Amino acid sequence: MSNKNKLQRFAEIARLPNVFENFDFHDPHINDIQGNRMDIKGNWNKLVFQKEKPIVLELACGKGEYTTHLAQANPENNYIGIDIKGARIWKGATLADQAGLTNVAFLRTRIELIQSFFKKGEVSEIWITFPDPFLRDSKSNRRLTSHPFLDRYTDVLKPGAILHLKTDDPTLYAFTLKVLSERKDYRILESTDDFYGAVVPTPETHLLTFYETQHLAAGKKITYIRFTLNG
Repeated sequence: MSNKNKLQRFAEIARLPNVFENFDFHDPHINDIQGNRMDIKGNWNKLVFQKEKPIVLELACGKGEYTTHLAQANPENNYIGIDIKGARIWKGATLADQAGLTNVAFLRTRIELIQSFFKKGEVSEIWITFPDPFLRDSKSNRRLTSHPFLDRYTDVLKPGAILHLKTDDPTLYAFTLKVLSERKDYRILESTDDFYGAVVPTPETHLLTFYETQHLAAGKKITYIRFTLNG
């Protein structure tokens, strides 16, 4: 994508009412489209969605189309897609805005800061869909299912919350199984190294992300782990 297109999308994102951003670990405030500061931690349902519903996150949401599709398929939940790259978020945020969806929002920030924007028990479910696997061992702590990230999720999830990992990368899949086996606070509910050959289809599990479509077209197998935070 050219720099001109990126700048154009950044400008458009700034005008979208469903996109928020903050990169400050010590200040969990975000600005609404009018520029008003909101203390968002613990207040997403009140200040953003204005309806009390379970909150579901998609981490490293990329283009955001999966977040939007989940929100369309499950109007009983409120969805927040989180990613650092605004030019990617633009697509899903634009789709959601054009469709008039009131149960979807996007937060542009680093996932490492998740505890700054959600309070304990505020999040009911997390989707991690085709994240960067960070294949070098020296970067394993940057994987979204590493111990440091699971510790962060524990701080914002409600007991019994469900988490999903979908990835085409066998290294990340095996790594996640190993990490989960080492923890007492999480429990694996389901795992498969061939998602579409093993999992019974449901509307939300069989929605396709942009990258998943590419992986399937290339003949790759999709792996899947569903796990829970022990109550």
